[in-house]
Amino acid sequence: MNEAVNGNVVHEAQTQRQHARVRIAAKLSYKGADTEIDTIEDLSAGGFCVLAKQPRRVGDVLHGRLQFLIENLIIAMDVEFQIRSYDPSNGRTGCQFQNLEKNDISFLRYLITSHLAGEWVTVNGVLNALQRDNFTKPRKQKDGGSGMSTFGRLRAVIFSLGIFLVGLAAFGFIAKSLYGMYFVSHAEAGVVSMPSVNVTIPRDGTVQSLVQVHGEVAKGAPLASFSTSMLDVFKDHLDEKQLESAKIEELFGKQLSGTLTSPCDCIVSQQLVADGQPASKGAVIFQLLPRNSQATVDARFNHRHFDAVQPGTEVTFQVAGENDVRLGEIVDSSIVSSQHLSREDLSSDIRVTIKPDEPLDSALEGRPVEVISDRGSWLGWLFGKAAARGL
Repeated sequence: MNEAVNGNVVHEAQTQRQHARVRIAAKLSYKGADTEIDTIEDLSAGGFCVLAKQPRRVGDVLHGRLQFLIENLIIAMDVEFQIRSYDPSNGRTGCQFQNLEKNDISFLRYLITSHLAGEWVTVNGVLNALQRDNFTKPRKQKDGGSGMSTFGRLRAVIFSLGIFLVGLAAFGFIAKSLYGMYFVSHAEAGVVSMPSVNVTIPRDGTVQSLVQVHGEVAKGAPLASFSTSMLDVFKDHLDEKQLESAKIEELFGKQLSGTLTSPCDCIVSQQLVADGQPASKGAVIFQLLPRNSQATVDARFNHRHFDAVQPGTEVTFQVAGENDVRLGEIVDSSIVSSQHLSREDLSSDIRVTIKPDEPLDSALEGRPVEVISDRGSWLGWLFGKAAARGL
């Protein structure tokens, strides 16, 4: 007949650690007192009872040696034990083992089990018991970790959270790297560019600047004064009779001065010929930047990024020395040496011109720029590719 199990009934073996006690002939000698030997009254896996000849105090921890006679062979076991009870009337003392080694536990279990089973205790049996692995791993707890302390749970949670964050960071890094590899085009080089106006010297001579570099000049304002030899001015207008040595020396010793003026309201970008240095006719002396002109960004992309640098494409760029990322639009793209395209030029880079959404300061002219063309989400890119192929 099957009966329902009463969950409120608990056997004592579930709440107490029970050890069978047996009477085995054994003696106990105390460490440091070899002459003092007591007789073992009974023995269990958890302790023993001894008839002490000397008074004992409950709570003391002593060291001694248990001696067993097996097949005319004395087997000794060093033990550490604590006095748990003492009866001064008859000297009966209850002792509990402390810090038993695995071999000691195996030996005691073998003695007690063999005695309870009525088997003969032999030396070979002792050796076999000591050679076996008599211990197994503890059972896993099924209480949901209630056996762990609060600190242990907190440490486990922190460790798990740390592993999760490390894995999440690694996943994010890999995802970002793959996205940057397949869906983002990086320019190989970029620079802030402004339309410049060149001011040249009309004659061979020397120049003396009248303005500072990066300074502003109005249209028609003097930029520099120059001086040239009179001989250079009239040499194309003299006939053979006038080309006498005395005439040449006279013209060579005379100087003609002039002034270079600004053709626009500009900013002096740079002076290419230093003051007092000779310059040839037509040499560029100053580069000017019109104040009303807007700076652009010139960038170079690899030809394999052809789809990502079409005119009208939105790009992002960052100027060296700035923390902000700017937006812009590609307004022109061309291949290097397109005017003389040959078979070798087919693998040339693509040069693009980018118009910033916000005006750039003219002082940024010539600074390097990092340009990125983002093709958008990978789903949009994938669907766009599929639509282009008629899928």
